[in-house]
Amino acid sequence: MAIYLDHASTTPMRPEALAAMLPYLTEHFGNPSGSHSVARAARLAIDEARDDVAESLGCEPGEIVFTGSGTESDNLAVLGAHAARGGSVVCSAVEHHAVLLACRALGGTTVAVDQAGVVDLEALSEALHRGVGVVSVMLANNEVGTIQPLAEVVALVRDRAPEAVVHTDAIAAVPWLDIASAARGADLVSVSAHKFGGPKGVGVLVVRAETRLGPVLHGGAQEHGRRPGTHDVAGIVGTAAALTAAVAGRAREVPRVRALRDRLADGLLAAIDGVTETGSADGHGDRGGKVAGSCHLLVSGVDQEELLLLADDAGVNASAGAACASGALEPSHVLLALGLGVAEARTAVRFSLGPTTTEADIDGALALIPKVVEQLRR
Repeated sequence: MAIYLDHASTTPMRPEALAAMLPYLTEHFGNPSGSHSVARAARLAIDEARDDVAESLGCEPGEIVFTGSGTESDNLAVLGAHAARGGSVVCSAVEHHAVLLACRALGGTTVAVDQAGVVDLEALSEALHRGVGVVSVMLANNEVGTIQPLAEVVALVRDRAPEAVVHTDAIAAVPWLDIASAARGADLVSVSAHKFGGPKGVGVLVVRAETRLGPVLHGGAQEHGRRPGTHDVAGIVGTAAALTAAVAGRAREVPRVRALRDRLADGLLAAIDGVTETGSADGHGDRGGKVAGSCHLLVSGVDQEELLLLADDAGVNASAGAACASGALEPSHVLLALGLGVAEARTAVRFSLGPTTTEADIDGALALIPKVVEQLRR
């Protein structure tokens, strides 16, 4: 069986999620927008799921909007907030494309980051003024794992552009950080179910009370008109179950996975010449500002696609970066923003760990990856 080290792309379904979903894939098939008893049963399931998700994310149930993906959640936040209030849009240069391209579509401004991927607060301050309507800075980067100083970002926005709303893409952060605390100051918070053991095709957007949001889709009155469309009842129920399990197990899983990540990163740095680590201050082992599951390396002299192909053949699943950009000819915009050149960016490999990662997985990766690199260099 392959060693799966691509949890940042997607995670295996949690058994709690699958068990919660099954009745709504088999017996309870009602449309929750209807009025009869079958429909009401489906609506009750969504209401209960909404309560559970709100508790996990530290908000009120009425502040939860269910979407069809994390990408849709990000787009609804940026485009919907802009539609409701106008003004210019600002985001960091390392945002997921779901935010970055939405910002660009509105003629927005991107703010630089340092070599570890942390947003430059001085540059952000210069970009803020009273005409700014939306600011989006992610909580944790999906490629290199850098955690952003969101509380400082929020404070800066409140001071420099008090009319603006703050959105944070927390999709990569949920397994590792307490979103209720870490994203408390943000007006809009995006998460995606399949990043924490839920089903693909379900996203969540937290819309704080008093935050105005225009719809991106037009149709029915679901989600108080903020996101029309028939609810995926099974998916929403599974999302709530997975999120509850992820939050309950976080205190146990984070130190366990962090130790495995450190062993993997340290082992590869020691075993392979010419390897550096991104998302850290020194490029070699300072991981205090990264999420626990992220191991992102640059392997000099080796093309990432060739390395990943041979690693897959050897039984190790990893990636070059964001799954949404797989197969793209352009180098990662995140790595270019960190100051890497095009050639160096194409040597990057992302190993991302999760709740199902074991000591045996790390043993296997440490045995196989150096051999793959040696073969490519030879």
